[in-house]
Amino acid sequence: MPLNAKFLNRMKKILLLLLFPCFLLSCNNTKKEKEEPQAETEAVENSPVLTYEGEFIYTEDASVFKGNSFVYGVQINDVAKDLAQRVAAIKEGDFDMVPVIVRGKVTHKPEGADGWDEIITITEIINVSDTPRKADVELKANKS
Repeated sequence: MPLNAKFLNRMKKILLLLLFPCFLLSCNNTKKEKEEPQAETEAVENSPVLTYEGEFIYTEDASVFKGNSFVYGVQINDVAKDLAQRVAAIKEGDFDMVPVIVRGKVTHKPEGADGWDEIITITEIINVSDTPRKADVELKANKS
């Protein structure tokens, strides 16, 4: 092999060795950035107050807080009622989900109680979106 070909082969190997760790690090950082904004923890009775990002819906019968990988019932307190009023001003329909960021504590529901297995007690409202989230599925009445 000529000297030039050996040099090019070595340079290719060095370049690949340098690019491989960069590729691994960039993939790892992207995953961490997506996970950090949403505090999703296993609910336990002594869970800390954390920040949660999801969608909030409030009806007379129940209130639900839904994230990407969780659904919690909401303990109705003064903060939850305040959030319901702020969300009601933004909703266009009765079942519109409004993105919110809140701080709260997740616990298991009491024994024998109806509703969701995990309940969030909202302690602070951090942000309420200006617009409701677009529905994934839209149902229309058949006018026949």
